Amino acid sequence: METRYLKSLLAVVDSGSIAEAARTEHLTAAAIGQRVQVLERELGFALLSRSGHAARPTPACSQLLPRMRRLVREAALLQSDVGTDGLSGSLRIGAVSTLLTGLLPCALRRFTQAAPDARAVIVPDTSRGLYRLLQAGEIDAALMVAPPFAWPRALRAVALRAEPLVLLAPPGTRGRPATLLRRLPYIRYDPNAWGGRHAAAWLADQQIAPTVLCDLDALEAIALLVADGMGVSLVPQWPGIERFSADCRVLPIPGAAYARQMVLASPAAPDFPRLLELLQQSLQAPPA
Repeated sequence: METRYLKSLLAVVDSGSIAEAARTEHLTAAAIGQRVQVLERELGFALLSRSGHAARPTPACSQLLPRMRRLVREAALLQSDVGTDGLSGSLRIGAVSTLLTGLLPCALRRFTQAAPDARAVIVPDTSRGLYRLLQAGEIDAALMVAPPFAWPRALRAVALRAEPLVLLAPPGTRGRPATLLRRLPYIRYDPNAWGGRHAAAWLADQQIAPTVLCDLDALEAIALLVADGMGVSLVPQWPGIERFSADCRVLPIPGAAYARQMVLASPAAPDFPRLLELLQQSLQAPPA
């Protein structure tokens, strides 16, 4: 069975369209369709259910998807195994938005300079989503917020940085954090997000119940709303926050317990141990 054909089928499943899969695979739609037909003949049952321009996996195909992904992944790993230094291959790196625009760009520059034969594939998502992708084996590493529970044995994590809690207030406001939170609308870092629980804990400890304007799991957007005078917010002080909060008052919130912990998470038995080691070194290197 051709793993290339499996890869094309997965492209259809992931995109929901043969035409979109053809663009991803740099093939014609007819060629993608032929590959799927070959697989269907080999397996003896239909793999896709078509409706208009959309294509979805049949129930039988859905049951086989995890094994198909593993086969395609193992075939791709064969190419990287040829390199003797372990610094080649495609490393799939998931990252939350604040690390995508803060810590990751400089680290990627170091990474690609040290491993020119490697390719970094960046997958943006929330910490909760990245955790699921790690568990499913769909990414090799995740730059994310540490979860509110112990890591399973199949995964490991390395601490990158602690981001202290700060209050963002509109320009021209006066007063201490507690006073501003009681007086102005509160743009809440979603308490259901793993990073949002620290702000919720501080408010509970201070017995403050602000008037919530809205919930957001997008720190950059929160900072821009505060700068526009919409309200105040409690957020972690992430690298690059100054680009979005230049017009805000930034007031520190004391207490290490309220800091957001950022980690590099990966499988305990990774496919690319040398590349992961290099990524960790690149992330932990001091700024140039």
